[in-house]
Amino acid sequence: MRRGIAMTTVGALALTLAACGGTETKPADNQTATSTAEAGGEAVAGELTIWADDTRSSQVKELAADFTKEYGVKVNVVQKSESDMNKEFISQVPTGKGPDLIVLAHDRLGELVANGVVGTVDIADKAGQFSEAALAGVTYQGQTYGVPYAIENVALVRNNKLTKAEPKTFDEMIAEGKKANVEYPFIVQMGDKGDPYHFYGFQTSFGAPVFKQDEKGSYTTELALGGDNGKKFAQWLAKEGNEKVFDPAISGEIAKQAFLDGKAAFTVTGPWNTGAFREANMDITVLPIPQAGDQPAQPFVGVQAFFPSAKTQNQLLVNKFLIDYLATPAAQQKMYDIGKRVPAMPEVASKISDPDVQGFSAAGEKGAPMPAIPEMSAVWDFWGVTEADIVTGKQAADAAWDTMVKNIEGAISKK
Repeated sequence: MRRGIAMTTVGALALTLAACGGTETKPADNQTATSTAEAGGEAVAGELTIWADDTRSSQVKELAADFTKEYGVKVNVVQKSESDMNKEFISQVPTGKGPDLIVLAHDRLGELVANGVVGTVDIADKAGQFSEAALAGVTYQGQTYGVPYAIENVALVRNNKLTKAEPKTFDEMIAEGKKANVEYPFIVQMGDKGDPYHFYGFQTSFGAPVFKQDEKGSYTTELALGGDNGKKFAQWLAKEGNEKVFDPAISGEIAKQAFLDGKAAFTVTGPWNTGAFREANMDITVLPIPQAGDQPAQPFVGVQAFFPSAKTQNQLLVNKFLIDYLATPAAQQKMYDIGKRVPAMPEVASKISDPDVQGFSAAGEKGAPMPAIPEMSAVWDFWGVTEADIVTGKQAADAAWDTMVKNIEGAISKK
């Protein structure tokens, strides 16, 4: 998930594996009983309607065709605009005109829960088959609201022509990159407004996640990026900026092109760029992000999932689609085959021969699901600009970080 997407977060997210049972249902006007399927020993009539954006609608149609073939249940897949699909879902579900299921990234979940339009799903029996990050993406305050099928995160990408090192620490990576005698031992996009998304793995390695979590693992509204650990990260940014390792003049396109041109030994980026590297016949390897502090690096993880409507009239069919079908290795493999996103089930991801998929999966398995609480929208601008100012030396590290925390707290208090 890119930073631009990340900045639209409006929901809430928990890191608990707990799940909850089904939701109350209400007839939806766009449903008609046209087929039957066995569910729990009794025949259930109806058909399913799924909303998906223009990127995933064709993929979901292929998946739905397999479901129909196996269970005899007709599935209508309706293409919607990604930019306003969630808003339409929120407005339509209460009227009984929404779909049975919707396919979205996890950062919309809190908004759907707050508006009472998404139903819970009991996947407790299959929870162990999903990565922790994937499960966290479909849970909110201890309730599970969907079934994940893919995760997305950044990782370290290595130019194998320049180095074969597998660095565990940031300093080791820089040292190995310098041996390649290229312009950039390591390059990462930043921009003049900073890029906390791409830098988050490094920040968490200092023990400074953006928000604190409660005893159940749910993100709270209390900031965790301040204090001594946050300042250690800020001081590290200043040091690396002074040594010209980081530079706000490096945009996403500049970083991508430099790596394509063989001018950098390592970069941190996502699967949205590795396709271009492969098309250029580059020999690359995707690795976990090396830690800069004394803790493992945890990049942000985005989760793609199917979420049920709280007002579906076909709850048993929804459960059959989500639990009996989607939450299986076969369906997860199918979604990978047609969409090429890293599967939410490590068992499935580990069997995929594509080395890039395996690399991103390994890097994201212990990642941190992006907080989607409303307060997150108050963080990005202060956070990014402060990082950029520290790197350039415009502001002193400790003072800048303290000011940033106060500004964010002030913005949160106004929400």
